[in-house]
Amino acid sequence: MDCIFCKIIKGELPADIVYQDDDMVAFNDLHPRAPIHQLIVPKKHFASLNDLTDADTLLVGKMIQKARLLAKEAGIAESGYRTVFNCNEDGGQIIFHLHLHLIGGRKLEWPPG
Repeated sequence: MDCIFCKIIKGELPADIVYQDDDMVAFNDLHPRAPIHQLIVPKKHFASLNDLTDADTLLVGKMIQKARLLAKEAGIAESGYRTVFNCNEDGGQIIFHLHLHLIGGRKLEWPPG
């Protein structure tokens, strides 16, 4: 598989990792859209949200909870932050390995684009 996130998970590509456990890895986005822009990526490969099943509900919940904790650690929990799953091309997904964006550290506008 030629997935950039799978290569980061395997340690084949470098990343500024901020968290890792048996289920997921979180790292700073290489092209940040805000002062804090981290990606929370499951170690199991899913191309998009559309590939999840009911059995994956706990994993996705853990990703969201980790985003909450990382926001607190980054000092953006009180001021506010955004979490985003992009799904497929029209949804803005560029890398086809499920990932949750944690974005903050500045005022975020709506709609995003």
